[in-house]
Amino acid sequence: MKTKQSFWQRIGMHDWFLKKDVTDVSAVAAITPNDVYKYIIQKFNESVNQLSFANRVVFYHEYIIGFSTADYQEFVDNKKGIFGLIVQESVQQFYEALKEQKAKGKTVVPSSSKWVFRFVSHPAYNNGDKSFIGRLLPGTQQKQENMRITFIPRQTGIAETSDISPEILQGFNFYSEGYYEVPFLDSLVYDEKGSATTSSSVHARLEAIVPEKEFSGRKIEYLMHDAEITISGKDEPEGRNEIFRIPSDWVSTPHLRIRHNRSEGKLFVTSFGEKTVLNEKELSISTAANPVWTELPINSKLVLNGIVGINVFKS
Repeated sequence: MKTKQSFWQRIGMHDWFLKKDVTDVSAVAAITPNDVYKYIIQKFNESVNQLSFANRVVFYHEYIIGFSTADYQEFVDNKKGIFGLIVQESVQQFYEALKEQKAKGKTVVPSSSKWVFRFVSHPAYNNGDKSFIGRLLPGTQQKQENMRITFIPRQTGIAETSDISPEILQGFNFYSEGYYEVPFLDSLVYDEKGSATTSSSVHARLEAIVPEKEFSGRKIEYLMHDAEITISGKDEPEGRNEIFRIPSDWVSTPHLRIRHNRSEGKLFVTSFGEKTVLNEKELSISTAANPVWTELPINSKLVLNGIVGINVFKS
């Protein structure tokens, strides 16, 4: 019988966890906010050095910082709000570095209109471990060669980098309180009073799996910022933030509506499509004038017309 490989075996870092005699786990110092801040700045500078070409400055726009579950919870429970402050200071430093590049005559043109920071945990991480994944365009699936994880094990403190498949991201736990989105400002000056979408306005993360060949092996991600969104098919015009457009013939236009009830802190769904199954139970078909709402638990699975799957996560 073939044994299923662990997350760390799949990315080639399993051996790090066999070196238990290098450092006493109890002696590992707690990760500090300054550690996280310096780590982000380091990765930003590395991305500039590694991705820039000719006269153009290229850099990551999305920063996924991974911790152990305990270390993440320590930040949330005892340092509440510190992630947001780290994001502010990091973006300010990014702009200072980009202004220096621009002063040298370099071309600074962003590949996205925003900065995205995700502070996440992984059940296989030990206290003191941390990792980094950077992406050019937040929320998009890139080629495997553009997806790399830098992992720093607590035993050695030495960074190891490995190419990964985008599917590896499924092993991480994403949290709404760990998500921060900041608009990119062409002035390269951070505006603390400017608009920024923080974790509190991201109600859920949706991942759609469609049968079309052009999306083979890929998932379409959508972050639910609005209190109410519509899930619609390929006939839906593009460009509206409150509509999750799924480019598939198997999705009706419109097909679903999802609402966030702020007072209850819950999601609810109503269906207009031909057939919608929620966690193996078929939903009744509603009309726009008389919607029938059903609670949509986090970590649910929706199946549209028996073909298109949508996973609903806490962002």
